[in-house]
Amino acid sequence: MPGQLRFALFLLFFQTTLSAQTDTLRLLFTGDIMGHAPQVQSAEVVKNKKYNYEPCFRYIKPVLEQADIAIGNLELTLPGKPPYTGYPMFRSPDDLATALKGAGFDLLVTANNHSNDSHALGVTHTIDVLREKGFLQTGTFKSRRDRDAFYPLMVYKNGFKIAIVNYTYDTNGVPTEAPTVVNLIDTVQIAADLQEAVARKPHFIIAVMHWGIEYQLTQNKDQERLARFLIRNGADMVIGMHPHVVQPIKKERVKMPDGSIKEAIVVYSLGNFISNQTQPNTDGGILYQVDLLKKKGSPEVHIGKQGIIPVWRYIHKPAGGKATYYALPVHLLEQNPEYFKGMSESGRATMLKFASGVRKRLGWAEIK
Repeated sequence: MPGQLRFALFLLFFQTTLSAQTDTLRLLFTGDIMGHAPQVQSAEVVKNKKYNYEPCFRYIKPVLEQADIAIGNLELTLPGKPPYTGYPMFRSPDDLATALKGAGFDLLVTANNHSNDSHALGVTHTIDVLREKGFLQTGTFKSRRDRDAFYPLMVYKNGFKIAIVNYTYDTNGVPTEAPTVVNLIDTVQIAADLQEAVARKPHFIIAVMHWGIEYQLTQNKDQERLARFLIRNGADMVIGMHPHVVQPIKKERVKMPDGSIKEAIVVYSLGNFISNQTQPNTDGGILYQVDLLKKKGSPEVHIGKQGIIPVWRYIHKPAGGKATYYALPVHLLEQNPEYFKGMSESGRATMLKFASGVRKRLGWAEIK
């Protein structure tokens, strides 16, 4: 066989093999990461100086680490100094960020109604700490110049280029102090941001929204209208936070300006990841996991395996000891009761009741 022919056949084989290869990006979204006063107190090792949050995420860590990018909503501020407080002004120690990074989180969104709880210093110090620890972060910014430089957030992983935008409905009436910026839900601004995101030609655009009504188990009309607006303007997936309870996951169909129909997943609320809330249905949430797929060299992305992972907040109170807060993956405890030792029978019953309610309401495939 002539050398040129052999080379041509090899080149054809190489190109065919390459085109058959598929890039995969596994995303995992968690709900609200809260910092109520009892959580701060439970993590305290040296008063006002040293805090250990590692136990909180010890049992969920193997789940988070399976993702290429694990994303959470940091619904608190890191002011860098005491006093550390819970509701209504969430101020947590920097050690919490250390534990979240160690648990496997890669990206934290920070636009929520508690973004300004420590005023301008809280906004800037939170961003500085997260960046120093290697997190990707978006939603709040140290200045307009900072926003211009880093927004929309572009994430590069496994051959994918992903754009992420993040907004909140309010900051509880606490004004945003110059020069800091907190992204608010403003459809004019969002449309401009999504136009910029589209212009950068990412493979996929994700909008993470702090929206809805607290403690409501279903989304409202405003959420639905905003979800359709986001999709129409370029978002390929919408992830919701804030209600502190799990709300439905839906495939929304939107008519595009050119008359075509675009379908996108909308997770209306992931519920709580970890907190001290005791209102009905607030003692847990879900993780939403999704695999993005595309052939190498192709810009077209498809949704692969996707599903939910119920997660439950357990407060362990040993006799004569200090309480510890845990985020627990329910399915691992169902498969092996010894995965977490020492849970009370009442605690286990409450966990199973919570998970059953979530599964029944969502009717969504579960990842185990």
